[in-house]
Amino acid sequence: MIGFAGRLILLDIEGTVAPLAFVHEVLFPYARSGVADFLSRHRDSTEVLKALEQVARDSGPVTEPGTTAAVARLDAETGRAAWVARIQGLIDADAKQTGLKALQGLIWAEGYQSGRIRSHLFDDAAEALRIWHRGGMRLRIYSSGSIAAQRLFFGHAEGGDLTGCLDAYHDTTTGPKREAASYRAIAEAAGLPAQDILFLSDVTQELDAAQDAGCRTAWVVRPGNPAGSTDRHPLLRHFAEIRLS
Repeated sequence: MIGFAGRLILLDIEGTVAPLAFVHEVLFPYARSGVADFLSRHRDSTEVLKALEQVARDSGPVTEPGTTAAVARLDAETGRAAWVARIQGLIDADAKQTGLKALQGLIWAEGYQSGRIRSHLFDDAAEALRIWHRGGMRLRIYSSGSIAAQRLFFGHAEGGDLTGCLDAYHDTTTGPKREAASYRAIAEAAGLPAQDILFLSDVTQELDAAQDAGCRTAWVVRPGNPAGSTDRHPLLRHFAEIRLS
């Protein structure tokens, strides 16, 4: 059991509240296979163009084959092909980049809204979110996925909408998840001292950063998660192992 007398639980998504397989076998392939059609249909979308501009800032300009253009144009077939190749490559590399995450979120939004995607959470995670919320615990999410994608994920869960349980969301615009400054920024945004926050994640480098910022931490061990070792963080195999006081 892990005792916690603080006021806010901060949660990672992938490998913590949801199986790694859902993200890597459902969400990523959906975005990868659909990006060409999506860019063709939304070539004039301000949101899409803004996301692509951020992709270019994150990973360098995307040039159209056979031209000297600094950034490939969506209104040209060769330009869209250049963007598709770049986006698919970033997805394959699981790049933690703001522009990519924003574009993926836009693609997933269509899938969620059409009913083709429903989020799958671990059973104990969905139950714990509801129990903790009813008990007055504040809950926030910190994920590399965009805030928009996070809202979609929790709003279209298989067991029902969970967004009402959540206080706020944080993504890479707050800062890298492996830097202590990011967790200090979250504590400041929540109006709490860091020691009143319990961060749950399956990535030890993230937990190290949160602990360095003064947060309480627990390493979530789930089926299918990569193996690791740590002596800095208590292990958590089921959210019911957290005892609130």
